[in-house]
This record gives sequence, C-alpha cells and structure tokens, in this order.
Amino acid sequence: MENETCTGFFLARIDPATGERGDLSCLDAFQSSGALQWLFGNLLEGLFNIFYALATIPSWLGWVAWDNTLEDKQALMRFIYYGGSVELFFSVAVIVLIVTAVGMWRHSVMWACVRGLESFANGVGRFFAWAGLLMVLQQILIVFMQRIFAVSEIGLGVGSIFTQDVSWWSESLKLHNAMIVALCASYTFVQGGHVRVDLFYAAVSERAKRGIDMFGSLFFMLPAALLMWMYGWFFLWRHLINPPVSASNTVTQLVEQRARGVRWSVETIGFSPNGFNAYFLFKVLLCAFALMILLQAIAFFYRSYLEWREGAESYGKYLDRDSLGPGEDAYEGAH
Repeated sequence: MENETCTGFFLARIDPATGERGDLSCLDAFQSSGALQWLFGNLLEGLFNIFYALATIPSWLGWVAWDNTLEDKQALMRFIYYGGSVELFFSVAVIVLIVTAVGMWRHSVMWACVRGLESFANGVGRFFAWAGLLMVLQQILIVFMQRIFAVSEIGLGVGSIFTQDVSWWSESLKLHNAMIVALCASYTFVQGGHVRVDLFYAAVSERAKRGIDMFGSLFFMLPAALLMWMYGWFFLWRHLINPPVSASNTVTQLVEQRARGVRWSVETIGFSPNGFNAYFLFKVLLCAFALMILLQAIAFFYRSYLEWREGAESYGKYLDRDSLGPGEDAYEGAH
C-alpha cells in the first residue's frame, strides 16, 4: 500500500488508456494510515457516498425491474453488499450526527425527530397488533373446520380462492406471532410495556435516570440492533438467492465474480409435508425488527437528552401512550 500512488480524492481516477478505474483513491490511502484516520476518513466518505448513491440509483436498484440481465444481477449484488456494509453504516452515521448536532442547537428539530420516530413506532405497532386477533380467529377456524367437518384443506377468498392444507394454516400461525414480536417491540417500548428488572434505576434522581437511558440507548440498544441487522441481512439473502452470500464477500467478488451465476432461489421448504413453506418471511421480519429497534434507540436517546437538558417540564412531552379512555383505568405501563 505504501508504494502505491493514489489517484483522485474520493474515487480513484479512470485510466484513459484502459478505461478502468484505479484501485486506490487518496481517501483510501488516508484511511489506511491509522485508526483515527480510518474513522474520520470513513465519516467523510459516508457523506460522499450519500450523494453518490443518489446519483447512481440504477447501478444498485436497477434489479427491481428484473429482466435477468447481467446488469440486473450486478445491481442486485451491489444492493446486497451495500445493505450490510461499512459504507452504509458510516453514511447513516453521518446523517444521524448531523441531525443530532442540529437538534442540540435547535431543540425543536430534535423534538420533531422524536415525535416522528415514536409516531412511526406507534403506527406500525398498532397496525400489526391486529395480527393477534387474526391469529385467534384463524385458530378457531382451523379447529372448527378440522373437528366439525373433518376437512384436510381450507380455502379462503372471494373469486380467487386460496387453498392450503390444514397443516399449512396451523404452522402459519407462527408468522402472526412473529409479526407481533418483531413489529410491535418498538411500540411496546414507547408505551412502557416491557418487563424490566430494576436494580438501582428507581432509587436515583430523575436527571440520573435520563443519563442512564442515554447510556443504555447508545451502548446497548444501538449495538444490538446493528448486530442483528448485519447478520439478519445476509441471513435473509442466503435464503433468497444462489450462490449464497456472506458478510465476508467484497463488492468486487459479488459484482464481478458471482453476479453472472446468481439466480433466485427463494426458500420454500417447510418443516412438515404440506406445511407452511414461506419461512423466508421470518428472515424479512428479523431485518424489520432490527430496523425498528435501531430507529427507536435513536428516538429514545433524543428524548432522554431533551428531558435531561430541559428538566421536569419536558418529562413525557409529546408522548403518545394508549389509554382505555376517560373513567377507565389504563393498563399497566400506560400511565
């Protein structure tokens, strides 16, 4: 690396004689010179990558209109690689750092982020909480049709009937449960409904509680969500395409070596004959869960910081928690 000459700042220049881009940009050379240089270089590159990605959308999102061409396969491989890459992490980090800096200067901006993120968590959670009712109704239907009419298949629909074996409907109940767990977790957190083991939190001052909340969101929620996203992302794609991909693959390996042979291979194997065969949806929910927790960690840090800075008058500000209505006792955790 020391003997190589860098060309270009963000991207290595294209050789006019061969038409190929060089291997080393000056920013790459800077990042390889030390740990701090790597950190600040990646943050700077993250800002560049945001605009570069927006300017080159077809190169990584062109696979959506799938025509099974080499360009589509290369775009898919870029999408997979950058979806769990260091580049994406630092691009998101740059956006969060900028919003955080502006929010610390103008608290109204940070409150707007809190309200938006918490409203999103509440909206998603309240919608998918209905999966609990759907799960109960489906179980009643299965028992009724199987025990009373002794049918082996159940068909639902108007006009076009969707028919599956009873065992398929029974195993698909797990998907409803997974939707509640994955997509209602942030909603439950906003509502204060999670079970907590309190060793010292209740005994400290309100200001100290906000400090603990900020620490927890930064050093527990965010790292856990990032790890789940990283492993969940590649775990998902290993069950959608062949050949399988992993976090250790470089973008060059995926785009230039594996793209030609890539093909869709969506997981359709059930745990039992005629059983539920769309288990790839659970991998999708794992990624959705990680994203929801990531957004909620940011919202929780922002709320804790604002309440820490503004004091008691901002405690619970704009907090949208469910209630059974006037004259009724709210459920535990919704006070």
